[in-house]
Amino acid sequence: MRSVYPYLLVMAAVTYAIRVLPLTLLRKPIQSRFLRSFLFYVPYVTLAVMTFPATLTVTQSPISGAAALAVGAVVAWMGGGLFPVAASCCAVVYVLELLL
Repeated sequence: MRSVYPYLLVMAAVTYAIRVLPLTLLRKPIQSRFLRSFLFYVPYVTLAVMTFPATLTVTQSPISGAAALAVGAVVAWMGGGLFPVAASCCAVVYVLELLL
């Protein structure tokens, strides 16, 4: 079995470079509206990419996960905060898992 240390060293170097290079190369404020809007939405897209597949696969039935996702989107669209969205999604999954 190979040593894990070279992999850890490469991973640490890449992580460090990703965080340090923008600080050293970009000294002026970003003027491009497109680039600024792109960078603004990166955290939201990353969070959505990580949570969307888990929403559909974490329940016993993908139908209950999809229904919870739809109900959560509707509650959020209507102005619900984090707790009402989470509570409504949990309630939908609970009821559908009992029925299915």
